[in-house]
Amino acid sequence: MRLPFFVYGTLRPGEVNHDHFLRGRTGSQQPGRLDGVVLYDGPGYPYAVEEPGGTVRGELVTALPEAYDDLLAALDLLEEYAPGDPRNLYERIECDVVRDADGVSVRAWVYVAAPAVAAGLRARGKLIDSGDWLLRG
Repeated sequence: MRLPFFVYGTLRPGEVNHDHFLRGRTGSQQPGRLDGVVLYDGPGYPYAVEEPGGTVRGELVTALPEAYDDLLAALDLLEEYAPGDPRNLYERIECDVVRDADGVSVRAWVYVAAPAVAAGLRARGKLIDSGDWLLRG
């Protein structure tokens, strides 16, 4: 299934990985929000952690059809995600993301903290209260 991607950290416009990974591979980018998660500051990049009542701000990115497979592989590599690997830092899951422009909910891929990482962040991580990586201060 070729879902769009919801990016909330270094892949957002103006951030360090945006141009390197997304330039020339996307058809559209739209602001949106992911409910049911909170944001933690990692070492130079954020982690979304599932948490009822939380909201994370980001961009809904739709890949160009001819670039989709390469982009998916590149993002999996960036996020150190391999299906079923217990060493994953992130898990890629399907979530409903709400577009800011029209309030429509869209199914998208989201990289969230893997369970062991999430547990550590909940215990001793630095929460980004705004839920917006760009406003982390």
